[in-house]
Amino acid sequence: MKLGKAALRAHPLPPVVDGDKETKGRILVIAGSRDVPGAALLTATAAMRAGAGKLQIATVESGAPQLGIAMPEAMVRALAEDRGGGFAPSVAGKLAEWGGKVDAVVAGPGMAEGAGCAAIAAALLAIVTPLALDAALLKSLPKKAPKRRTPPIFLPHAGELAALLECDAQQVERDPIGCGTRAAERHGALVLVKGVTSHVVAPGGEHWTYDGGAPGLGVSGSGDVLAGIVGGLLARGAEPLSALLWAVWLHGEAGSRLAKRIGPIGFLAREIADEIPALLPR
Repeated sequence: MKLGKAALRAHPLPPVVDGDKETKGRILVIAGSRDVPGAALLTATAAMRAGAGKLQIATVESGAPQLGIAMPEAMVRALAEDRGGGFAPSVAGKLAEWGGKVDAVVAGPGMAEGAGCAAIAAALLAIVTPLALDAALLKSLPKKAPKRRTPPIFLPHAGELAALLECDAQQVERDPIGCGTRAAERHGALVLVKGVTSHVVAPGGEHWTYDGGAPGLGVSGSGDVLAGIVGGLLARGAEPLSALLWAVWLHGEAGSRLAKRIGPIGFLAREIADEIPALLPR
């Protein structure tokens, strides 16, 4: 099925409501590493642009002070890191505790691969909070997926999906929908197979294809922004499938707007999020 306005009408977002920050949803962003601290900023900014009301960011201690200044809207929690600058395995329980007290969790952007990833992925999959996982965490998932009240959202590119399925990236590129279906069935997840043409795949094989956007979306940090949009919509109370479909469309249409104003390439990932509020339904 084509991902366009007809599909979005069938999967509406929650209405915009008046009220304080608590009414617009609480989100926990778990992101960043010593080498890529800015991923947390990109993800968190996009979550707020998608309408989340209250923001917490958990990141490694080396990047937390700068992040707190760059994102004054957030409560920033500094956590122990390993020698490689990623999250230490010991923080997994604390992240699960915090994740159980919010409306949505998005985790993985900019995280360094390491022993901490497996511990964090397993801990987060055990909570009931709506959850989106990206990047390094997707390579560290437990082999047997725990049953969850709501399906987790996975946001892999071809290499990450290949690691998830223990196949090669060329196989994913040849059959993105088939590989996405296998991952969705294996983990009980909604899977976005990212690419020039992106595919949203649900357990059971139902899928949607989006071929809009712009060449400039293929740039460092773009996936972090997409993850943040997903998380922001989840925090507002969107059903996981609705959140993912809308996030893919919003991300792509934001790229189209930037391409018209700036050029087909050359815009920055940090600029994508600023286009989102005007694209959201009123």
